[in-house]
Amino acid sequence: MGQLDRFRSPSCELCRVDGGVLVTRTAALRVIRVQDPDYPGFYRVVWNDHQCEFSQLNRFERAMLMDAVVTVEQLLMRHLQPRKINLASLGNVVPHLHWHIIARYTHDRHYPQPIWAPAQRDSKAGQWQPVIDLLPSLDEAIDSALSD
Repeated sequence: MGQLDRFRSPSCELCRVDGGVLVTRTAALRVIRVQDPDYPGFYRVVWNDHQCEFSQLNRFERAMLMDAVVTVEQLLMRHLQPRKINLASLGNVVPHLHWHIIARYTHDRHYPQPIWAPAQRDSKAGQWQPVIDLLPSLDEAIDSALSD
């Protein structure tokens, strides 16, 4: 099944809801900003149709999805200037094809470990405000770059 099939699974969370702040939606995919107070530069690229595995997409769809992931990564780097970007496609908890794109900083709670590992330090009050202030312009840039 691919983008033209418009298959949704009623039991799938990412088929029912956007999964965060909707930044942009195309016929094939959407980009959402995850509302995580410890990771304001955390985005997901979600395939709209219910697919569990990347290999279930055809060659064109895989290229389209990865182009979107790369675009979001590049825009996060340009706008937020993190130390590193983490990319992950897990789907163990929500088996719906999506990519995590996470801006990482040396002062974030888990750095240098993955954000799902035990925390290395506490967050400091107000430490994320400079990043949060940049999110509206980043969201606009993502929408502009990926809109149909």
